[in-house]
Amino acid sequence: MPGTAATGEGVRLDGRPLYLEPRLEPRLGSLLAATGTLHSLTDGLGSPLHVVVPDQLAENLERFRSVYRGHHLSGQVYYAHKANRSSALLRRLAATDAGVDVASLGELQHALGAGFTADRIMATGPKNREFLWLAARTGVTVGVDGVAELDQLAALVRGHALAPVRVLLRLSGFETSGVKTLSRRSRFGTPVRELDPLLEAVERHGDAVELTGVAYHLDTTSVAEKATALEGSLAALEACRSRGLRPRAVDIGGGFGVCYLAEREQWEAYTSALTAAVLGRRPPLTWGGHGYGLRGESGTLRGALGLYPAHRSVAGAAYLDELLAQPAASLGGRPLAALLLEHLYDLHCEPGRALLDQCGLTLAKVLEVRCHDAGGALLVRLAAKADDIALEDHGVLMDPVVIPRSGAGPGEGPVAVHLFGGLCLETDLITRRTVFLPRRPAPGDLLAFANTAGYAMDFHATRAQHQPAARKVAAWQDGDVWRWCLDEQFWPITPSGGAQ
Repeated sequence: MPGTAATGEGVRLDGRPLYLEPRLEPRLGSLLAATGTLHSLTDGLGSPLHVVVPDQLAENLERFRSVYRGHHLSGQVYYAHKANRSSALLRRLAATDAGVDVASLGELQHALGAGFTADRIMATGPKNREFLWLAARTGVTVGVDGVAELDQLAALVRGHALAPVRVLLRLSGFETSGVKTLSRRSRFGTPVRELDPLLEAVERHGDAVELTGVAYHLDTTSVAEKATALEGSLAALEACRSRGLRPRAVDIGGGFGVCYLAEREQWEAYTSALTAAVLGRRPPLTWGGHGYGLRGESGTLRGALGLYPAHRSVAGAAYLDELLAQPAASLGGRPLAALLLEHLYDLHCEPGRALLDQCGLTLAKVLEVRCHDAGGALLVRLAAKADDIALEDHGVLMDPVVIPRSGAGPGEGPVAVHLFGGLCLETDLITRRTVFLPRRPAPGDLLAFANTAGYAMDFHATRAQHQPAARKVAAWQDGDVWRWCLDEQFWPITPSGGAQ
């Protein structure tokens, strides 16, 4: 049968399909089950279409708050706005006690317009003068990357007769105790070995800035590396205090992760099969034999797997909990949380992906299904571009959910497919992976890509070939019914029966 498991292209050694089923919590699972609603949305608003679920964001925030309570810590959870441009998500969060981390002038304007007050906004990332001026003018806290930025900020404060601005000093290049091992390099922040000149600049600008703490940003999933950075930050806070400064907080950034897949066993089976395919020991698992960073050389595996660890046993708020339990070797081996509490330091964090876990999905309509090679995988063309469903740009591999048209029969399956977008480019693949689906999709069906709210909706979106970027709607449950509105029309008062 063309395109079935019998081809061997996407099966395990035991003959079962290499599924990578998405992890679905009850709210997102319920939305996917509302097939009539999803089809009516794309019929009316087009494909592709992003659907965000604002209430899930508030639930995820509460999970982070519970970790704070468990360790008796105070501080702020700042949502990393760059992870999604949605107004609905931002406004829903404004109705809680959370903060927002903004990394551009536009994001700062968006946060202020969504209802966030200055005391709940942290300005980070690369900054131009306009961004710094508005941050200083409105009184938000600024995460400063170095002496030059601090000088520029102070000049703006003095030049426009503004009130002193609260600042956190972002640091990098932390070392472990004992063997000197640097934490992962970062282009953000000042190396901790250069802390003294940075503190001298703080003292020089004492009339224009108020030091409230230190921060770091590490692009890693390693708990040990982040524990090293937090330990180093605590030492930096003590260095500040020794100079008569009064910092009271440490900001540990984001990077808490998401578990995208329902089954660890599926992830391990796929990565093992991918290795075998790269070595030529089984049929290819990708379009063109792409190895996701792996390659075979004379029977030897080379390279490194460039994929997000899509199944993670510890992620999100649980990752924060584990980090806080780590011992600080250079500070007596006591847990990091205990040291924060002992010194009455606030703990700030900036989750983006983790706060957006289960907060949305992307719908794409099936336009065409055809055979390419006899007995090979089917080619499925979607009314979407790869940039609209950018999971693969972040190394996330995960199966879409097939949502058939109403009245469709059971359909044949399982089937192996390659998913293509609508651009006239060979590279416009939704994913390079040969995807296994439990049923053959048909034109008019929808493919729903779950858990795309974190970075996969907006970060890479384009309008290439005059094809529109995906529109966005907000959805919420009203009893047993799912209701929706355009993303920009959602406010926290909206879900009351849909009335404004």
